[in-house]
Amino acid sequence: MKRIVIFGNSGSGKSTYAKNLSSSLGCSHMDLDTVAWESGVATPIRRSLEASQSEILEFINSEKNWVVEGCYADLLEVALTHATEIIFLNPGAKTCVDNAQNRPWEPHKYSSPEAQDANIGMLIEWIKEYDRRKDEFSYMAHRCLFESFVGQKREFNSNERDG
Repeated sequence: MKRIVIFGNSGSGKSTYAKNLSSSLGCSHMDLDTVAWESGVATPIRRSLEASQSEILEFINSEKNWVVEGCYADLLEVALTHATEIIFLNPGAKTCVDNAQNRPWEPHKYSSPEAQDANIGMLIEWIKEYDRRKDEFSYMAHRCLFESFVGQKREFNSNERDG
């Protein structure tokens, strides 16, 4: 059984790595961005923690093998209790910024490529604050998740990784 949780800063390569890994392993894939935010609203609003957690549990209980990825420590905790392995992508802020600037349009997050481009300045500043933030998206929160997990775990400090 493969139940893998991938996390890290925005731009760390979580989505790309998770898609590739889930495809190569024949696993289902869940991007936590799809359950963390209210859909159909102009200004992003976080869904209630309970609603997001319920959807995560529904996914992980309906799939034998899966990859869950995201940056939300409060949501990752739900999947971690069922995970066989975790992967912390921690390539540093410069790499994350470069990745964010070069990412293709993400239609599940933005209504158009132009809308995504309009948000890039805010995103880059947010990425750069990763080590200083003290929220559920922070390095500190991710480090705590990584250190407290007792199963198989890996940390990658560059875009070069196996799998």
